Amino acid sequence: MTDKLDNVCIALAGLFQATGLVEQIAKTGYVPGDVYRCSIESLFAMDPPNTRAVYGDSLANLIFGLEILQQTLETGNQQHKDALRYALGILHLQRKLSGRKDMLGVLGTRLKQAARQAEHFSSTHENVIGNLADLYKETISTFRFRVQVTGDQNYLQQPRIANQIRALLLAGIRSATLWRQVGGSRWQLLFQRRKMAATVDRLLREAKADLP
Repeated sequence: MTDKLDNVCIALAGLFQATGLVEQIAKTGYVPGDVYRCSIESLFAMDPPNTRAVYGDSLANLIFGLEILQQTLETGNQQHKDALRYALGILHLQRKLSGRKDMLGVLGTRLKQAARQAEHFSSTHENVIGNLADLYKETISTFRFRVQVTGDQNYLQQPRIANQIRALLLAGIRSATLWRQVGGSRWQLLFQRRKMAATVDRLLREAKADLP
């Protein structure tokens, strides 16, 4: 159970890392480079040997997401209510996506192409991010339900930031998919909240110990 809950919390931290970055860039126009890169590169982890490998094999890469998840699990803490709202929206969209084999096929093919593009440029190059943003628009955005991102319109109206947001939402879908694959469920959030909080606290201590 401990290993399963570890994997569930790691994937959930990946989801909250992506949505926390969306929350931050929508309001400030800025995201920390290393954290952003981790979320984007999770999209290119096609056949990972384990859950941690999706995020670069080090929990230190997930400190941002683990901290947001830790705060979200605290009763009454609404510090990241937008990140939570985006995460819940992404979980809903991922469930819709799981029933669309045609769309899953398109995503798989296009993500492999984006991964090759990232090798040529870099994972966060504007061409790669633009490609990922287009992929999100052509697939996930076609569902009737959409994640409504709120923030400063001065930032949201900039094409570069709009592309970054869509790419991060796609990274959130990837983590939500991983979360379900390792046994994540909404029931855990309701009935294992205290156990999950303790697991996240331990993972966060381990992550900070991994820092260089």
